[in-house]
Amino acid sequence: MAGGMANMQQMMRKMQKMQKQVENTQKELEAKEFTGKEPSGMVEAIMTGDKKMKAINIQPDAVDPEDVDMLQDLIITAVNDGLSQVEKETSNMMGQYTKNIPGF
Repeated sequence: MAGGMANMQQMMRKMQKMQKQVENTQKELEAKEFTGKEPSGMVEAIMTGDKKMKAINIQPDAVDPEDVDMLQDLIITAVNDGLSQVEKETSNMMGQYTKNIPGF
């Protein structure tokens, strides 16, 4: 019985340590910036690791009053690229904690 209690305490310490590591990794991820671009490079969306848009840069050549739809498409593509980068990095950084847990 005493051995089981010691194992439980050891497991709890490991879980607390892992929780702290996850929190630190999350903070590190949130501090990173990601620049999403559309293929022509006329629009860039700068995102943070917590999926917030920090800035958007639009080259003057992308602004055509006759073709607003194109600019909208460029912005959407750049934002989606930035979000995709955030998701990939989140998976890379946080995956180390969830790879052996069923359902993650």
